[in-house]
Order: sequence, then structure tokens, then C-alpha cells
Amino acid sequence: MNQPTLGVAIITRNAAARLAECLAAVAFADEIVVVDSGSTDATLDIARVHGARVIEHRDWPGFGPQKNRALDALATDWVLSIDADEIVSPQLAASIRAAISQPRADVYEIDRLSSFCGQWVRHSGWYPDWIPRLFRRSTARFSSDLVHERLVFEGAAQRLDGQLLHYSYEDFESVLRKLDAYSSAGAAQRHAAGQRGSFGKAVARGLWAFVRTWILRRGFLDGRAGFMIAVFNAETVYYRFLKLAHLGDLDEADRQRTPQDAGKTAQ
Repeated sequence: MNQPTLGVAIITRNAAARLAECLAAVAFADEIVVVDSGSTDATLDIARVHGARVIEHRDWPGFGPQKNRALDALATDWVLSIDADEIVSPQLAASIRAAISQPRADVYEIDRLSSFCGQWVRHSGWYPDWIPRLFRRSTARFSSDLVHERLVFEGAAQRLDGQLLHYSYEDFESVLRKLDAYSSAGAAQRHAAGQRGSFGKAVARGLWAFVRTWILRRGFLDGRAGFMIAVFNAETVYYRFLKLAHLGDLDEADRQRTPQDAGKTAQ
């Protein structure tokens, strides 16, 4: 009997830092597809050197739609969806091969362990972090969310042995970049859903995010990294609702413009 085939789906943009290690760890796959959204570093060269098929899309539809583009580019029986800063451990690689050779489910969850500025985080709401990432190609798709996309499927997922090592925030610069990107995407997503923000809501939600991370999710057990994550979560939520309020103000300004104003602007 023919063995089931495995494809790896990865989306990238300026992901050169960890991409070589990421691709080397999944070299056992039958096919690797990298969907890129305008990298200006060595991402594309690294991907091609490691045998990945590169597909370039200059537009950015959001994380969910972009991951579905990578999924649609594969014709394998199974798909493993990972990010360019995630490394499949040897134990997880063995579990993946065993799972697709004798499947007990259509979807499998993976134990992800993330680092923050060089420290592995085991609390703060970051761990344990079981995420569905391995699935039969026809049984699951990603949601259309701009950020914090999720895999949509029916039934229950089985769990795999081994860890997916996630180098999510390598340094303070990446923390600040992601804070800005995530808060903007979150605001846009809520604005599209008809939600409104305000300064008061931004402050209240931001404070709650800190308390939830630092105390309820035991971020204090992660020490310095836990405190930084709590502050990061608070600031992300705070700016998300401030940006949401700004989008609402822009909508209100557009509604109050007179036809004469619109004509002047057009001229």
C-alpha cells in the first residue's frame, strides 16, 4: 500500500532568522509550501535552498486567509501547518510520521512551548498550549480572522507526543513590532464586526489583561519574562481599543461630512 503523503504549509514575511532551522526540522515531509507576502530579507532564498516551493502574494489578507492559501497549494493527504519561527522537535517528528501512517483521528493537536526574549515560558497563559496543526487536508480549514486565526474542523483532536518549539519574541524590537501589528489587526477585526472602542474601555480592558496574565494565569511564576508578558498583553489590549475608538471617530467624521465637503475633497 502507498504511504500517506505529508505536506507542510508555512506563511512568511521577513522570516529569515529561524526559517532554515524550521525547514530542516520538517525535511521528512513530501512537500513544503512557503507562501510569502513581500519579504525583503533572505527568506525566499532560504526557502528555495531547503527545497520548498515558494508562492509570492504581495497583498496581505490576514493570517487566516493567508494560511488557507498555503493549504490550497498542497495536494498531499495530510497537512502540517507551522509558522516560520516554530521548530518541530525530533520526538514530535516521529509522532507525526507514526500518526499519519496509522491514523486514529483526522486532526491532531501539538504541544507548543514558546520563548519570550530567550526564556521558555511555562505559565502566563502560554503553557500548556495544545494547538491543532496536523490534519487530513480535506477535513479542516483556517478561519478568516485577520489575527488569532483558528483551525476549524469537526470532531475531537488527538494529541501527539513531542513539542513544537516556538521562538515567538526573539528581542525587544520584535515585541514592539508585534504589539503594534496585533493591536492594529485586532482593532480592524473588531471594527469590521461593528464593535466600538473608547478611552475608558481601553484602560479597563488593559488593566484586566495585566491582572489576568500576572495573577490568574500565574505569570509571576515566570519571573521577569512573566511580568513583561503581562505588560505586553495589557499594552496590546489598551492600544487595540484606542485604535478601535479612532476608527469609530473616522466613521463618525465621514457621516458628518456634507455633500459640498465631499465635492470639494473630490476636486
